[in-house]
Amino acid sequence: MGQRLTWEQIEKKYPDQWVGLTDIDWEDGANIKSAIVSYIGMSSADLLRMQIKDRNIHATYTTPDNLAPMGTVGYFG
Repeated sequence: MGQRLTWEQIEKKYPDQWVGLTDIDWEDGANIKSAIVSYIGMSSADLLRMQIKDRNIHATYTTPDNLAPMGTVGYFG
């Protein structure tokens, strides 16, 4: 934690979990090119609460191969 990683490195190092990212370098305004992983091992709810209080934190789920995390499949219609 604490070092800048590309999105691909983040997915590989922290697979299938929620991470809190800071200092994000956005690619085309929508995709993460690189960021600093500042928070791991936290629930989505905890990270989202932190994100609401601090706009510099971005909570996201890492999923190699762009698979949906468990629990979100029912939301896609």
